[in-house]
Amino acid sequence: MNKNNPIEAAQKFIKKYFPSCNGALLAGSVVRGEATDTSDLDIVIFDESVPSSYRESFLEFDWPIEAFVHNGSSYKAFFESDRERARPSLPRMVSEGIILKNDGLIEAIKKEAAELLKEGPEKWSEETIQVKRYFLTDMLDDFVGCSNRAEEIFIANTLAELLSEFVLRTNQRWIGISKWVVRSLKAFDEDFTTQFVEAFDTYYKTGEKDKIIHLVEIVMKPFGGRLLEGFSLGKN
Repeated sequence: MNKNNPIEAAQKFIKKYFPSCNGALLAGSVVRGEATDTSDLDIVIFDESVPSSYRESFLEFDWPIEAFVHNGSSYKAFFESDRERARPSLPRMVSEGIILKNDGLIEAIKKEAAELLKEGPEKWSEETIQVKRYFLTDMLDDFVGCSNRAEEIFIANTLAELLSEFVLRTNQRWIGISKWVVRSLKAFDEDFTTQFVEAFDTYYKTGEKDKIIHLVEIVMKPFGGRLLEGFSLGKN
């Protein structure tokens, strides 16, 4: 069955569920041209009548739909939270979103989102870098020393998350989870991303660890390399 055009489906959805909203945007993979057969519609709603933000899922007009509902000010707390965690989910949706409805407030919010994305997350302090170095070193040592394949797989998963976070945050870049790990890395450095994916792909296929170990060591080298001896946390 052919789905309704995403913009048309989104507009029908707005008219049915949020006819009195002040503004609405269609965001997500369909806007970026990355939609798959399982993609949904991400729709950001601004409605001054709602007391607080909420998220709700629907299945309408042949599409799974995720509605992110905010009033004229509640979105600001989400912008700030996303900035603090360095994962700009809502600002990205607002910035890239196609306007479905606008009573005059959307342009200012889109501008706010774009400026936040351009500014990037807060720079890591030297103390934070040291803490992250320590945990990355600890996980790398676990990975090197482990001989249990089942445990190794999950250690590798965690190592990939820590490594991507370290690379991106030490360069004051936004991070991501799931598919956004690779997308965030590509936005930073495509060559490094190729090495990153190849190193972990090689391990998962063959069990060979050397490429991952080498990559982690290269990433940490400008910051002093591995950190274990002498590190303390919370000591008075």
